[in-house]
Amino acid sequence: MIKIGAVVAEFNFDITSMMLELAKEHAKFLGAEITEVFPVPGVYDMPIAIKKLLDDGEVDAVITLGAVIEGDTDHDDIVVQQASRKITDLSLEYNKPVTLGISGPGMTRLEAHQRVEYGKRAVEAAVKLVKRLE
Repeated sequence: MIKIGAVVAEFNFDITSMMLELAKEHAKFLGAEITEVFPVPGVYDMPIAIKKLLDDGEVDAVITLGAVIEGDTDHDDIVVQQASRKITDLSLEYNKPVTLGISGPGMTRLEAHQRVEYGKRAVEAAVKLVKRLE
């Protein structure tokens, strides 16, 4: 069975908690399991948690779940750009899938609610990659 770690942003938890539930259900459907859930304050804080899960070696892949909603500044762009860059770096460093289930930037709260399926997509990508990299 494929073991997946989930790093989940607490910021916008009303959205990310739904993403996590969809991810768990989809993992089960695909014959995988989310065995570790690592909550972090926000998307920008994800890389250290991803690194910890990969260092522990108990998971085959890591999914990231977050919703970055547009504010009055370009902060949402910076958060997503920096986090996604480091997420990719960690995937390559550890040679394990770390998939992006982060919606945004540039979206409203309503649009974020409409994109909760990103959690499901992150699991789908993780499972496919694990199987292809075996």
